[in-house]
Amino acid sequence: MAELDPEDGKIVTLARSARARTGAAEGAAVRDTDGRTYAASTVALPSLRLTALQAAVAAAVASGADGLEAAAVVSEAAELDAESVAAVRDMNAGATLLLADGSGALRD
Repeated sequence: MAELDPEDGKIVTLARSARARTGAAEGAAVRDTDGRTYAASTVALPSLRLTALQAAVAAAVASGADGLEAAAVVSEAAELDAESVAAVRDMNAGATLLLADGSGALRD
């Protein structure tokens, strides 16, 4: 496997940290076009349900981000769900999407 770009490695680490901090099923982090990062975990409230990636995108948008460069999700899932991908694609159709397992190893 090719070595991960340091900036992409940073968002994978942030996603792992968000997941570990909350004990959630998923952690995610995004990097906006200004280089700022936003991390979040799965939100599972009776009245609100967001994937970790949707929550991270929402945090970026709420902070004024105009677009995203990259997004990372740490999960045991084999692939990203369509709603999470759509949230990133709404911000930038060409943004890099990374999926990693709990150790931070990238999935294909």
